[in-house]
Amino acid sequence: MATLDFSDIQGFVLSSYASNMPCANYLLLTINDAASCRSWLTQILGKITAGNERKSDFSLNIAFTASAFLKLGVTPDDLLTFSAPFQEGMSTPLRQQLLGDSGSNAPANWLWGNAQNPVDILLLLFANGEEELKQQLALRETEILNSRGVTLIISLAAGRQPDSKEHFGFLDGIGQPVIEGTGREEKQLNRTGHATVIKAGEFILGYENEMLKPDPLPRALNIPTFGINGTYLVFRQMEQHVHEFWKYLNETTRDASGNSSPQDRDRLGAKMVGRWKSGAPVTTHPHTDPAIPPAVNQDNNFSFAEKDGSGFGCPFGAHIRRTNPRDSLFDDPAISLKTVKRHRIIRRGRSYGDRSADVFIDDGKERGLHFICLNSNIERQFEFIQQSWANNPSFVALNNETDPLIGQRNEGNVFSIQGCPARTRIHNLPEFVTTKGGAYFFMPGMNALKQLAGGF
Repeated sequence: MATLDFSDIQGFVLSSYASNMPCANYLLLTINDAASCRSWLTQILGKITAGNERKSDFSLNIAFTASAFLKLGVTPDDLLTFSAPFQEGMSTPLRQQLLGDSGSNAPANWLWGNAQNPVDILLLLFANGEEELKQQLALRETEILNSRGVTLIISLAAGRQPDSKEHFGFLDGIGQPVIEGTGREEKQLNRTGHATVIKAGEFILGYENEMLKPDPLPRALNIPTFGINGTYLVFRQMEQHVHEFWKYLNETTRDASGNSSPQDRDRLGAKMVGRWKSGAPVTTHPHTDPAIPPAVNQDNNFSFAEKDGSGFGCPFGAHIRRTNPRDSLFDDPAISLKTVKRHRIIRRGRSYGDRSADVFIDDGKERGLHFICLNSNIERQFEFIQQSWANNPSFVALNNETDPLIGQRNEGNVFSIQGCPARTRIHNLPEFVTTKGGAYFFMPGMNALKQLAGGF
């Protein structure tokens, strides 16, 4: 088992802070002057939260794009030791094709992270309440303003809904893996009935991964071990069209007389997600939600091959089955589980915007998810999930279908629900999510941060 150096790992890698710091704000910055930026970094270093700290008021963490490293003096040759997606950035034509960022999701339409609004630094601020967040945000913005080395491009408010549900109304954050060496197995078992332990090297550089070797360690600042205890951070701002989602479910499930059916509407939504609104998996509860609101069900102790090989419970193309196929990717469940472990991510996202007062009424307000994930290999983990599972029209022998929630829409725009004697195909799915911004970041270890602030 890996022995992690918690003091050298940024706290955000090990914790989402969701339980005791429900309020958050993400500050996206550009670098104007390298020397002044390093002075600013030196000023805030003592406020950056490490993995061995247990703070109760606020936490602060930081990550950098490839352009930031170049501005801060990392050589082009050293930058080549970082992963290719990180070097290129998320908005290049190749990455755009891989991620399905076309049409309304194209980088040209983004609010940030594109050529019009590039980003160098991500500052992640978390607090135990709105007042603390307001105070800390004011301090950080003053420091930024006074530094003259960095400029604030956009400030993104975020939070955690009291019921832990995302804006479509489904319980979120259930199926997270446990990083080996963190000692979180028992906590996850108590919460969800299941804990998938993944090698630390899948998420933290410098440790053994699921292929029993570390991912390449990037170097910088003449330090061969610069990347140790660091991780790659993926950030995508995703607007959720809540009204469009529930309107589609409502219209699609009307009976022959045109009457709306709340039960059928909720069931179709659950089939698309793979869980009921309470969080209960449709694999073990295929017909009705076992939890009566506001009760929740965080059960994660299920497999697809053993209990739902036909897809009669959870459809093959459902969101949670695509993004984590568990033991159903191949005919051999053991090989499937072993393979899937090499493509897992740690999700650290939070919602933004107000909860819809009525999901059937378009109030004109923007709301969505600040999707953030951590992984040691962007290509093998995040991009693989997005391209080979979510956007793959032939995923597990499906025909011209993509993920019903986040998938790139194609000519089919279809979702299949397996059944006997025949499947049901739902047609003309609109886009329920629109990407508004995104970037690839690197979150260095604490020692690497000190080197970065100190310069050469």
